[in-house]
Amino acid sequence: MRRTKIIATLGPATDDLSVLTRLITAGVDAVRLNFSHGSAEDHRARVTHVRRIASEQKKILCIIADLQGPKIRIGCFKAGALILKDKDLFTFDALLDENAGTAKSVGLTYKDLPKDVSPGDTLLVDDGRLSFTVLAVKDSQIQCQVLSGGTISDHKGINRLGGGLSAESFTPKDKEDMRTALSLDVDYIAISFPRSAEDILAAKRHIADMKGHAGIIAKIERREALDHIDGIIEVSDAIMVARGDLGVEIGDAALPAIQKQLISQARAKNKIAITATQMMESMIHSPIPTRAEVMDVANAVLDGTDAVMLSAETSNGDDPVRVLEAMSRICLGAEQHPKTLVSHHRLDKKFSHTDEAIAMAAMYTANHLSVKAIVCLTESGSTALWMSRIRSGIIILGLSPHAKTLRKMALYRGVVPIHFSMVHEDLDHIDRHALHYLLQQAFLKSGDAVLLTKGQHIGVLGGTNTLQILVVP
Repeated sequence: MRRTKIIATLGPATDDLSVLTRLITAGVDAVRLNFSHGSAEDHRARVTHVRRIASEQKKILCIIADLQGPKIRIGCFKAGALILKDKDLFTFDALLDENAGTAKSVGLTYKDLPKDVSPGDTLLVDDGRLSFTVLAVKDSQIQCQVLSGGTISDHKGINRLGGGLSAESFTPKDKEDMRTALSLDVDYIAISFPRSAEDILAAKRHIADMKGHAGIIAKIERREALDHIDGIIEVSDAIMVARGDLGVEIGDAALPAIQKQLISQARAKNKIAITATQMMESMIHSPIPTRAEVMDVANAVLDGTDAVMLSAETSNGDDPVRVLEAMSRICLGAEQHPKTLVSHHRLDKKFSHTDEAIAMAAMYTANHLSVKAIVCLTESGSTALWMSRIRSGIIILGLSPHAKTLRKMALYRGVVPIHFSMVHEDLDHIDRHALHYLLQQAFLKSGDAVLLTKGQHIGVLGGTNTLQILVVP
């Protein structure tokens, strides 16, 4: 079984129900709703279709709502795309009509950009494909010279090299989109451009005010976020290494080391790590990935990422299913490397929770004893999450009666979420019943040795306190 999870972004290409059905059949673990595009009705329809098809296939899928965040973008050009040459003079004007762009100037959706830049700064457009040096800032106008030219077109993102933009991470549109997402009972909400832990805590307060229960994914996109990364990870359920904007702000050369550092920090704090942006971008139109993309995905797996994410490759690509299958093969190949089977995670730490200690003991035992699987009976999914922080080739079967817990576990590396009703089970025989159920579902075979963790009282959160070594009868 593939241990690294795959997230696919939904869009026009997956609105064809036959494509969506094949995508779910091919083994996608989570889907992403990109609230930068589409209407509330579009997202509602996509969630309805995903849940219906997943139910028909008896698949458990996680749903992520990705909020747009501040629109730090240029406006539109009268003539559509145009070409800027090196050393051309060009102006970004916050007061120019957003549809009146010419070869000399263009408007801005982010009106405060002139306040955030100074002469000598470097501005990057379209993920750094074009660069400009700021010559002067006069009222609403940022007068620049083109450093690196190329084709410029409507609504491309604009960043300041080194970060420092003052745009708030949570906008009125985000609040409405959050309300829509919570009404759809999504499992995680991704917050764009957070600068500090306070931005994440503010999003959590909004969720609580709306009586929602979604987890929070912090998208690491700003240079400032790196200065407060410990606090951001601490208050989030997951982080996303969003390499597009982050790479623009910190520079390409710094990005590989930062990616490894972020994944490691998230795992050390028992949080989920997602690696995103341009992982298989050539396959938007190509039937095969580039060798560089193969290495990129494989390296993220070796870094220990929980999930890798597809964006335009599935939302607008020619063949979303082919992309998913290619990414799955690469993940499986990388997971054969011995590095993915060894871990020293938290071996030098003391545990503050009994269930965390049981999880660590189970994984240590699994990596030093010949067992087929770890069977984790869990209410909240915490034990399975802690187990999944340990690198191992042993699959974790996360059994829970709660749909929300199961869907969240679908994002944990190495965890297979399985619905198992424990409400009416006799506690003294629940382990036998669980093994019998897994035998029926063909997850295990007679004679398999397994590790099983459970709590002394069914229905109690954080109550896991038992580890057993069993043989499937």
